[in-house]
Amino acid sequence: MIHEKFYVLRKIQDEFLSQKNKIKADFYNGIYDRWENPVLTRDHIPLTWKYDICKETNPFFMERLGVNAVMNSGAIYLNGKYCLVARIEGNDRKSFFGVAESETGVDGFRFRDYPIQLPDTCEEETNVYDMRLTQHEDGWIYGTFCSESKDTSNKDLSAAVAACGIVRTKDLTTWERLPNLITKKSPQQRNVVLHPEFVNGKYAFYTRPMDDFIDTGSGGGIGFGLCDDITNPVIDEEKIISPRVYHTITEVKNGAGAVPIKTEKGWIHISHGVRNTAAGLRYVLYVYATSLEDPTKVIAEPGGFFLVPLGKERVGDVSNVVFSNGAIVKGNNVYIYYASSDTRMHVATTTLDKLIDYTFNTPEDPHRSPDCVVQRCQLIGRNLELLENDKE
Repeated sequence: MIHEKFYVLRKIQDEFLSQKNKIKADFYNGIYDRWENPVLTRDHIPLTWKYDICKETNPFFMERLGVNAVMNSGAIYLNGKYCLVARIEGNDRKSFFGVAESETGVDGFRFRDYPIQLPDTCEEETNVYDMRLTQHEDGWIYGTFCSESKDTSNKDLSAAVAACGIVRTKDLTTWERLPNLITKKSPQQRNVVLHPEFVNGKYAFYTRPMDDFIDTGSGGGIGFGLCDDITNPVIDEEKIISPRVYHTITEVKNGAGAVPIKTEKGWIHISHGVRNTAAGLRYVLYVYATSLEDPTKVIAEPGGFFLVPLGKERVGDVSNVVFSNGAIVKGNNVYIYYASSDTRMHVATTTLDKLIDYTFNTPEDPHRSPDCVVQRCQLIGRNLELLENDKE
């Protein structure tokens, strides 16, 4: 017999999932719109994933397998739907993936009946998270994600090893597990993104070389490397294309985010940068562009951050953080999906025209306070001159 409480909670959840989202009226920067409500939270998780709904075995209708957070979603438009492959963290701290779909891209996301069951081919793997989805020109959809294992060479119980796991699919339902990526000169990897096109006939990856699970060590920023065979993914050399820079938003570390967006002017990258503060690490999003002919050549670097946590977004399991590993381009519209504070998923929307304008016309960071003041005074001077001329 199904517990009567299930029907009560299902009615409440259906009403919640049917809510329409709207653009924030109190936010404007001309670059993108932020939306009022998160698009995915732990309240979006199907009741059947958390409760035993049988009254005999769960008379008090308790959560048996709780969910703590939904975050860091890969994104793709597939079969007429906006699809997010979300990182779902259980109460037990283990993460897994689930596919949520929407007709609009800004609301109405609902999870499929079951979470993703990845092929269990990596015996030492303890945790998986933060999948990026690449619709590659070879016809496959690839997922690259962090595969975390215990560092058995270190007595510290929290010591771990991060590697890039790789899967591929055609429908987000059936998944084939490929070997983990090997980067010969980097002992650990996180935030790896597969480029959507072949480069010189090879598979191209954006990497984040690391000496340690948390600290980048000698890792200098976002790397780029090529491999001959995706079924035996080995990168011999990594070239840093977006370096860490002192006293900027990327000072502590940075990493690739969403799959780069191809535009007429170049590949636009939405990445994350990290700096240290008295309150801990602060994660923000930033943008840069690389050449269509040579994806390792940076051709535009807008100064400063692109998107930061605001208001309630700043509070969560890991506060003062935004993180994006998925964006969808539909026509001229761009949907940027980002998590706030390792707790929930949001969307910001813009257009390709606006994103190109921001990327290629926003001034670069001069890197010194005196030069930044000069840069700002030049802007003010031009504006005041226009205002003066407008009086005439």
